[in-house]
Formats: sequence, structure tokens, C-alpha cells
Amino acid sequence: MVSLGCPKNLVDAEHMLYNLREEGYEIVPDAALADVVIVNTCGFIESAKQEAIETILEFCTLKDEGRIKAVIVTGCLSERYKEEILKEIPEVNAVVGIGCNENLCEIIRDVLVSDKSINAFDDKEKLCIDGRRIVSTEHYAYLKIAEGCSNHCTYCAIPMIRGRYRSRTIESIVDEAKWLAKVGITEIIVVAQDTTYYGADLYGEPKIAELLEELCKIDGIKWIRTLYSYPERITDKLLDVIAKEDKLVKYLDIPIQHCNGDVLKRMNRKGDNETLRALIAKIRDKIPDVTLRTTLITGFPGETQEQFEELSMFVKDMKFDRLGCFTYSAEEGTPAEKLPDQIDLRTKEARSDAIMNEQMLISFDLNEQKIGRTYEVVTEGFDRYAECYFGRSTADAPEIDGKIFFSSEKKLSVGEYVNVTIDDVLDYDLIGTALD
Repeated sequence: MVSLGCPKNLVDAEHMLYNLREEGYEIVPDAALADVVIVNTCGFIESAKQEAIETILEFCTLKDEGRIKAVIVTGCLSERYKEEILKEIPEVNAVVGIGCNENLCEIIRDVLVSDKSINAFDDKEKLCIDGRRIVSTEHYAYLKIAEGCSNHCTYCAIPMIRGRYRSRTIESIVDEAKWLAKVGITEIIVVAQDTTYYGADLYGEPKIAELLEELCKIDGIKWIRTLYSYPERITDKLLDVIAKEDKLVKYLDIPIQHCNGDVLKRMNRKGDNETLRALIAKIRDKIPDVTLRTTLITGFPGETQEQFEELSMFVKDMKFDRLGCFTYSAEEGTPAEKLPDQIDLRTKEARSDAIMNEQMLISFDLNEQKIGRTYEVVTEGFDRYAECYFGRSTADAPEIDGKIFFSSEKKLSVGEYVNVTIDDVLDYDLIGTALD
């Protein structure tokens, strides 16, 4: 299986792999050793769709060469383009919607004995979000606490693809987290399309703070990190819990998308420059050593040069520790696709590049301030070319943030925690020395 896209999609893949193994299928790490390849796709934005299509075509080539027997497509792209995939890529054996993930074992049996292509779809809310999984990551694991989204941002296709927001119970989540601790996971990363909305559909009000408190009680878990916290639902209670609980890393991922009130209103997002500045000031006041990450969109329909300059000044002033900036992608079927004043690609990309260039300077300056400090780092591997170890501190989420490269006189294992003193800066990464 190849799983593309976000951590939430990876959790779905891990559930599917567990079910396949329970049915007696052997899972192999190399397509050349497999009979069947499953591509668990992302279909969120144009670049993700392109990556998914290229991956599918790559394995269809292996099938044409007789090296594998079948290619099955699952995930967001299949849910979004039910008919188009088989029409455009007839070499695919089956296209499976997320509501049929539980039927994957039967679908594989069918494609191996039949020449007919299969389209398997059901209510997307039948996607199972509980149950066992094969954890594909080392020492850390993503913990999906909800599925779908009910925010209906005008640029986003997730509600169409994944359905309304559906929370798991606190008991179910805690049980899974305890199991993860038993199998050796020391870092849990809490994910949902909007973690701060967690529980509102089940309990009548958001319960993310209460959930995090329960997770902190689990023995064996060292770090707990949350991603995708919407700014309008970051409460004093949530900030107080993060500040007081040692296991909760002082890290907040807040996808604000923009700071201009008019642009945010067209996005169907709340807030403006003033309220966002006040929120960030409050967060830093309550959690002094917090690492703040955000994502932005440039070139949203109707974004004027003045509104972009406001965003650029906001980035300079706020000095986020981590920031990703994306050019607006007009997604089929979303309200923003039909908005007037669409902006040309060249302008969108120029604005995004300007934001990222500014952020590079900010990140370098913030990293330079870490020289001489000592941080606890989880070891993630050994770089043979650089001849040193690399890992992450509490300020770094896997895959999306930087790394700390460090030397050590003693041999270290993946997942081992060690104190590292920072000696130098390398772009977004740090260089250091492990303490004996």
C-alpha cells in the first residue's frame, strides 16, 4: 500500500492494512513483491491530485509489464472522482470509496479472479474510525479523534469528500491511546480536520481540553501534540491545559489562512487582523515557550494588493516559528470556484514566494536564538552522508517541520530521547551535540 496526503489518510490506510492482515493477506514493503497494489489517495488540492494520478499510473505500468496483478485506488481522490478514474485510467482494477474500506478484502478477492473493473461506493459516513490498525510509524503515531468537517470553508472540498464532522467518544480514543503506549509509542499526535471542534457533535460543546487531560494520564506516553486547531475555538481552558500538563508539548498548529477580515469572510472563516493578533498575544502570554505554526493562502479570489501587503506585514510582526504558504487552488464544486475576481497563477505564486522568503528570514533568526540552548530530542535515524544522528524536539512535528542533526559519542536507537545542545543553524534545521 502507498498512502498519500495527510496523517488522517495514513490512519485510514493503517486500519485497512490491519483488516487485510487479519484476513490472511501478506503485506510487503515493495510493489515488486506484491500481487496487488493499493494506492490510498489524497484529492485535497490540485498538486495532491496530480501526485495521486502519477502514482496510480506508475503502478499501472507495473501491471502492464506483468509484475503485479491488480491496482486498487482508495481514499479521497476515489471518493471525489468516482466515475472519472476508471474512465480515464481503465488499467485500474477497482475504485473504492471511503465508505467501502471495510469491504476491501472481498474486493481484492474479486479483482484477482475477474477481468471486470469494480466501482465500490457506499455512504461515506460508514467509514470506520475506531478499531485496530497496523502502526506504520516508529515511536510516534497519529491519533485520529474525528472524521469529516462541518466548517464549510468556501475553498475546501473536504465536507464533500469526507462528510460532516463525526467525533469518536473519549473512551474509544483513550482506549486506542493506551494500546499505542503498550506497543511502544511514546509520542501521540492528535489529528482531525479541526481538533478544536472535537466533541461538539457528541457532547453539545467542544471537549478537546477534557480529552487531552485524559490522554495525559496514560503511562508510557511522553509527548502529546495536537494539529489543526482553528483560531476561533482556541479557548482559555485549552490554553490552560496545554500550559499546565507536562506531556502536552508547547506547540500549537493554527491554520489561519489569512489575516484580512474581508478575505476571511469570503473564505467563510472568522476573525480579522485585530482578533488574530490578540489571540496570538494571549497564547504567548499563557504559554511563554510555545511554538506556533500556521498555514496561509495567497491569491484567494478578490485578494487585493493592499490585502496581501496586510498579510505580509502580519507575518513580519507575528514571527511564527513555522509557516507554510499555499497558492489558492480553485477546487471543483467549491463555492470559491465560482467567486468573481479570480487571480492569475503568476500573481498567486509571486505572493506566496514573497511570504515564504520573509518567513525564511524569520525562521533563521529564531533558530539562531537557539544556539547554546539544550533541548530534549527524540532520535529518528542516522544520516550516513552527514555522519550524524537526526531527530526532533517538542518544537517539531514529524514530516512538516525541521530536524535537529547532532553528533553523539554513544550509539543511539530510533525512538531514544537525548539532550542536545545547539551549535549552529542550517536553513530551517539545527545542528548540535548530544550530551553524555
